[in-house]
Amino acid sequence: MNRIKQKFNILRKKGEKALVGFVTGGDPDLKKSMEIIMTMIDSGIDILELGVPFSDPTADGPVIQKASKRALKNHVTLEDILNMAGEIRKKTQIPIIIFTYYNPVFVMGVQTFCKKAIKNGADGVLIVDLPFEESNEFLQFKEAEKLSLIRLIAPVTNEDRMKMITKSASGFIYLISKTGITGSSGFNAKKTSLIAKNLKSVIDLPICTGFGISTPDHVKEVAKFSDGIVIGSAFVKIIEENLANQNLLKIIRQTTIKFKEATLTH
Repeated sequence: MNRIKQKFNILRKKGEKALVGFVTGGDPDLKKSMEIIMTMIDSGIDILELGVPFSDPTADGPVIQKASKRALKNHVTLEDILNMAGEIRKKTQIPIIIFTYYNPVFVMGVQTFCKKAIKNGADGVLIVDLPFEESNEFLQFKEAEKLSLIRLIAPVTNEDRMKMITKSASGFIYLISKTGITGSSGFNAKKTSLIAKNLKSVIDLPICTGFGISTPDHVKEVAKFSDGIVIGSAFVKIIEENLANQNLLKIIRQTTIKFKEATLTH
């Protein structure tokens, strides 16, 4: 049983939903980023989405865009992020998802990327701009089968397309809660719950909901209908606002604990 499936099984028995925490790897630098990530893990995140800094993160809002710029300014590469995953894996068995755009993977080579990701203990990959129709280039390698390919479902995705997209999905489904970019306002729990209900009718995989979820109250609402809650911009914003603050890790710890407490459903 892989780590992702095992994690959801454990959480289900405990009456909890998964807290999926995203950070841009290497933000603000590799050393501090590692400290932040380990603090989040120690404070309660269940799954780590480890973001690869990219120069044109079109799906991401200003907060994550600036995080990528900070990391890229320090010349952080995809190779660095995969090595970081390896260092994290030495310390914990938390599921690790490599969150990236396709260009860095293409440049490295899909087969090479998959081999290195697996070697460094990654459990899955989420390629934001790789549509279903173009994904055979990724899936053709046997190494890719060892990584869960996390698929994205948008609010405007109809049922037929849901069925098509989820055929090759594994690990969990990432349900985008609203149209737009990460970190933007307009989260509507009631509307998203209806999409989640429809999605559950076509697939058995866990559903994790993200985009615009930024408070414990949001988490509580999403936990009523989703198997997991993805928090990204809220964490990255804390990093941005506390770059020179010696209490950054303390703030990250307190915030993570509050988010995790909000996932309890019993």
